[in-house]
Amino acid sequence: MKHVVFYFVCLCTAGFGCNLAGSKSANGFDEILQQPPYKSVSDSIDKNPADASLYLRRAELLTQNNQHDIAYYDYKKSWQLQPSETSALLFTSNLFLTGRSKDAIDLLKKCAQQYPANMEFIRRLGEGYTQTGDTKLALAQYDEMLKKDTGNFEALYEKGMLYAQMKDTASAISMLEQSYRRQPILQNGLALANLYAETKNAKVIALCDALQQKDTARDFVDPVFLKGVYYSNVKDYAKAIPLFDDAIKRDWRFVDPYIEKGIILFEQKNYDEALKTFQYAANISYTSADNYYWMGRCYEAIGKKEEAIDYYYKALTFDKNFTEAREAIRRLKN
Repeated sequence: MKHVVFYFVCLCTAGFGCNLAGSKSANGFDEILQQPPYKSVSDSIDKNPADASLYLRRAELLTQNNQHDIAYYDYKKSWQLQPSETSALLFTSNLFLTGRSKDAIDLLKKCAQQYPANMEFIRRLGEGYTQTGDTKLALAQYDEMLKKDTGNFEALYEKGMLYAQMKDTASAISMLEQSYRRQPILQNGLALANLYAETKNAKVIALCDALQQKDTARDFVDPVFLKGVYYSNVKDYAKAIPLFDDAIKRDWRFVDPYIEKGIILFEQKNYDEALKTFQYAANISYTSADNYYWMGRCYEAIGKKEEAIDYYYKALTFDKNFTEAREAIRRLKN
């Protein structure tokens, strides 16, 4: 990114060690790099060790194959040899993926200064601060983007998602509404629809209908599911259940509609059918803590306390912070 000599020094002194080959050899990476699909690029690197584009090409190949820890060294080497906006953004993504968030933030801060016209560095910096829990700094990055471009739908979206994470639902909805007005795409539309559904806002129906109109193949499940969530939240179960059934038909592997339908059946005291629905969900995905919790609720409702306790424990296996499950165990044991 910055001038080669100056930023190469900065990276080395910031903890980006410069002994590339030694690190890879020590970790047994050389053997992997001599295998397909990396070997041809590795051979080219041996012939042209100062060609930054070759390291970048191999790093991208490694990334495609989820070899992020190995790709780190190639991204770093490419950046050291020839800093550029492209290599910086790719390197940053790798740093986040490999748990080097502080290094990623340091790099993004430098690049935001070096390339002030490229808003992507500021946006990614906001994401980085969000990951590290520095919400005030994250909001400041998105505000900086909006000062330069008040219609930046991505900044509005990121700011809305951050407000949602902060449990400031009203501000989140406001930001996402502005984002969707400026660029009505699936990403911000679904995020907004989710908040509408959870806050029992009837606007979710028209929004989901608009999103569905773009689905000519009729295989898009999220808008159907979110309409079901809205009707379930306002206790209009007669409308909610058919929507959850439709969502299941569109994608039988999507677990959430089963759980939501099961909860309605539980609320209607139809415990046998609720339990069957939760069991279907468990067959599709065995890691859903919510599903096991509601199976526990079903067993507790029909008086089978030992089975209920077992399922509450299963819920805690997949979510150790599941307070309701822990309290249910305590209640039944007492």
